[in-house]
Amino acid sequence: MGLGASGDGGEPGGFFVLRTTAPVTGGAHRPLARLYAGEDGPLTARVDHVTARIGARERRVGASVAHLGLAARLWSTALGPAALHGRFPALDPAELFWDGALTSPDDLWWAGSATRPATVDELSAAVLDAHLVPLHAALRRDGAVSPRLLWGNAGSALAGALRELIRWARARGRPEAAERAAALVSGLLAHPDLAGTVRGPRLRRTSCCLYYRAPGGGLCGDCVFDHAPRTGLEARPPAP
Repeated sequence: MGLGASGDGGEPGGFFVLRTTAPVTGGAHRPLARLYAGEDGPLTARVDHVTARIGARERRVGASVAHLGLAARLWSTALGPAALHGRFPALDPAELFWDGALTSPDDLWWAGSATRPATVDELSAAVLDAHLVPLHAALRRDGAVSPRLLWGNAGSALAGALRELIRWARARGRPEAAERAAALVSGLLAHPDLAGTVRGPRLRRTSCCLYYRAPGGGLCGDCVFDHAPRTGLEARPPAP
């Protein structure tokens, strides 16, 4: 079982689950520290897989969607325990194992035991500095992906985690958890790298993840666009 494992009346499930042992399904998990140090093969394979799955003709679209998923996992596994318990797993990249071929919750497992206090500075150091900054560098090694897009994804993923936590907390009579989550996210969104990535009471993002450029992709719920721009790809036949 993982942290926040149930999702059925206990603690939030889905992206908030963090296994504390290797999944029984197995997998080619590697510490994220190795990816950040330059072992790009698993990330390249993940981007290839997502690009093919959504039928994107542009690799940067698959890279953005793959990044958004991992960013959401990282924020959720930290913010959930922080909001509910006042502490969160330290998430040292050397102790956080990832297999991009698997889906949540089997994609991540944590081999550590240390926790950190639920403060804006601690969350920023644990997720933004230790993971998102080197992850963005790895994605830019993989291909041409805009830093603005990546930070927009990071802000959107954080806002999405907050929305889900608030929904869960209100449904279960935990207003203090919702309030703590909102305060933490407000502080995190003031960080220079995240400032301006989402705006307004609905935390609508100010950039686009490019998912609309995949066949049948459409717009995300928090997209900066009200209507999908024409891409110039609509009439092109699929690549062989």
